[in-house]
Amino acid sequence: MMRLMLGMGLLALLGLATGIAPLTAAEHTKDSLETVKANLKSGKAVLVDVREPAEWEDGHIKDAKHLPSSQLRTQAKLLELTKQLPKDKILYLHCAFGARCLKVAELLEKQGFDARALKTGYDDLITAGFEVAK
Repeated sequence: MMRLMLGMGLLALLGLATGIAPLTAAEHTKDSLETVKANLKSGKAVLVDVREPAEWEDGHIKDAKHLPSSQLRTQAKLLELTKQLPKDKILYLHCAFGARCLKVAELLEKQGFDARALKTGYDDLITAGFEVAK
C-alpha cells in the first residue's frame, strides 16, 4: 500500500513538473458523429481544431476554427484566442487522436463555453465524411 501511495505521489509530482496533469476533469462527448454533423449544419455548434499550426496547414476540416493547444499556456493568451469563439454555441473540439482536445475542453469550460471534446481524431473525421477545406 505504501509503494502504491509513493508511486502515485511521484506520478503527480512528475505531472506538475512537466505541466501535464495526470488526470483531467473533461471527458469525451457522448454525442454521436451524426449529432455533431447535424449541430454543425444547423448552426448550433462550431468545430474547433486544437492541433498545431503545421498539422492545420497539412489539412483541416472545412469551416473549422483553429485554436492551437500549445498557444493556450497563459490566461491572457487564452482570453485573446477565445474571443473568436461564440459562447452561445456548442464547441466541438478535435485534435489528431482525441487527447489534446480534452485539456482544451477543460480550459474552455472554465471560461463558460459549452466545449465538447471529440474522441474521434482528424483522420477519422475525414473518413466519417467531414469535408476537407480546399
